[in-house]
Amino acid sequence: MASTAPPTIDSEVDAKGLACPLPILRAKKALSAMPSGKILRVYATDPGSVRDFQAFARQTGNELISQTQAGAVWAHVLRRR
Repeated sequence: MASTAPPTIDSEVDAKGLACPLPILRAKKALSAMPSGKILRVYATDPGSVRDFQAFARQTGNELISQTQAGAVWAHVLRRR
C-alpha cells in the first residue's frame, strides 16, 4: 500500500525575492550536494518558477513531487535522481 504522507524534506532552499534563473541555480547547487533519493524543497516568489521547475525536472531527471502556492510563495519539492 502506497503511503500518502508527505515526503520528509531533507534540505530547503529559500529563493524568495530572486528572479529567474536564480531559484533554479540555487536548487541545482543544493541537489548536487545531496545523495540520490533525498528531498529538496525550494521556496520562490517568481511566478515563472512554476514552469521553470517543471522544465528543470524534465531536463535533469529529478522528480518534481509537488508544487504548492501559499500567498505569493511557491514551494517546489524535488527528489534527487
